Amino acid sequence: MQSESARMSSAAEAKFRIDAPNSQARAVKVIALDAPSERIVKDLAASPWQRATFLTASAFSGAPQQGERFSMGGWLNDLAGRTKNLVEEVETADLVVMVATAGENAAAASLIGEACSVKHVMTTALILGGAGSSDETLSKMLSALRPHAMMLVISSADEYIKDMLTALRA
Repeated sequence: MQSESARMSSAAEAKFRIDAPNSQARAVKVIALDAPSERIVKDLAASPWQRATFLTASAFSGAPQQGERFSMGGWLNDLAGRTKNLVEEVETADLVVMVATAGENAAAASLIGEACSVKHVMTTALILGGAGSSDETLSKMLSALRPHAMMLVISSADEYIKDMLTALRA
């Protein structure tokens, strides 16, 4: 009697094989939430990617002061500095990856996370500086990002982000 592996490798079973990749590249939006992570995101963008778009949200100033109007525009930009519409970017995404640096301001994560939630888009947050940051600093960043990301990753090395994006088929 043939083993299961030998039977599955037979010519008779070959007609059931699919001769195509089992998945497509994802439409991934990578968003730097602060100035230090913006530098890393710009470096990542120089690598070849299938369907990744790199954006910055470091200009986000948070909630408006009392009496001021809130503006949805002007704070999300592509790497050339052109203003982008958050809702349009999220609508064309399969995954949004937010990149933040421990100890920095990640206020834009709440607005990005809310837009992703409304559009049912998966979110991931990558926190940079894990090795050189105190537990208190990491805890604050985790608390700020946790409500807005389905997956959180603390990275002590910038190269990890490239490896993760590759694994996510960006």
